Amino acid sequence: MLKIGDIEMKNQVVLAPMAGVCNSAFRLTVKEFGAGLVCAEMVSDKAILYNNKKTMGMLYIDEREKPLSLQIFGGEKNTLVEAAKFVEKNTTADIIDINMGCPVPKITKCDAGARWLLQPEKIYDLVSAVVDAVDKPVTVKMRMGWDDNTIYAIENAQAVERAGGQAVALHGRTRVQMYEGQANWDIIKQVKESVKIPVIGNGDVTTPEDAKRMLDQTGCDGVMIGRAALGNPWMIYRTVKYLETGELIGEPDAREKIDVCKLHMDRLIDLKTEKVAVMEMRKHAAWYLKGLRGNAKVRNAINECNTREDIVTLLDGFVEEIEAQQRVMV
Repeated sequence: MLKIGDIEMKNQVVLAPMAGVCNSAFRLTVKEFGAGLVCAEMVSDKAILYNNKKTMGMLYIDEREKPLSLQIFGGEKNTLVEAAKFVEKNTTADIIDINMGCPVPKITKCDAGARWLLQPEKIYDLVSAVVDAVDKPVTVKMRMGWDDNTIYAIENAQAVERAGGQAVALHGRTRVQMYEGQANWDIIKQVKESVKIPVIGNGDVTTPEDAKRMLDQTGCDGVMIGRAALGNPWMIYRTVKYLETGELIGEPDAREKIDVCKLHMDRLIDLKTEKVAVMEMRKHAAWYLKGLRGNAKVRNAINECNTREDIVTLLDGFVEEIEAQQRVMV
């Protein structure tokens, strides 16, 4: 079983920290589908220290989500240390994670995210300073390198371990690749063989079978699922069950998908107000509707919605249409 410091997970399946997605409403929904660990979306160290109102809202944790890892990012040691201390004192997060993988230019140009991958010696210095400042386990999420010429994944993971970091999550792509091309699972295996702390593999896990193959091929301690869980918490549930029993559970039907979509929306409304939640649910609804035949029309209509009631009416009507068609076919 996956264990990070003294935090023990009930399984090896981890929800990745996806920016703009992994708020409490989404995390709780995924947790209820069985995730061993959920990770919060990355939060700026300076925004924490400036007491930014939106950022403070991003630190909200529902106790039902735990165990939970809260991720911070920044380009300077001092502000990252202070942000980690704030998170430890003011939240109930179980783990503090440092982002060294985000490939987005607005993050890397501030020397944050994947920019750290270029300097293993700086990684040691930063992680050891954070570890010394807090009591919670400190982990790092990173990519395998900046580009094909600077793949320092082994050195970087060893630096994290030497500094007292309790785990590494490794995405098998470079920063230059962004989310394109194929994830390199060999580098995950090499990193696992080079350190004694837990290694969580990430990249191209889109089915339960992928998760098992990654664990088997790389020897990693946990498997991190990101984009495959968007609008699809069943991916988490199906993966957990497959790893536990070898049984491949079927996909959800249309009504199941829509019911969870509505639950997710109501949680988002409680978290962010109806106006904000309805705007955010436009992308989530598209993810939930993916794979359902004839969803383009309802998806486009949801993009014009401004109220919860409007979205619910569209979703319910769409499910009734599908179920009517199925009855005719029978």
